[in-house]
Amino acid sequence: MAKVIEKFFITSMLMWAVPIAILYAFNNNLFPGSADMSPYTFTILSGFLAVISVNVVIAFYIYLAMKEPSEKHEPDPKFVSEAEASVKHLTPNQTDESSSSTRKKEE
Repeated sequence: MAKVIEKFFITSMLMWAVPIAILYAFNNNLFPGSADMSPYTFTILSGFLAVISVNVVIAFYIYLAMKEPSEKHEPDPKFVSEAEASVKHLTPNQTDESSSSTRKKEE
């Protein structure tokens, strides 16, 4: 569980930091040629790259989630035993139809 929280925390921080870093780099002319752009092009390009960077981080998080092994996720044994016990307590003549008609009578 700690690994899942760690991955979520890291990608959440990246989703916050990467777009701000891109906008900062554009505003401080850290990208070559960004000083020669018109203000309109400058705003559109920096905003577009910031949005794309968030989508890349989301794709990275999805990749990490899909890469996680699924065998290690097992249901809680206590829950399973309680569920099996509740199923065994059902009588053979109790069906979904009779329980729904009982509910209608109560209303």
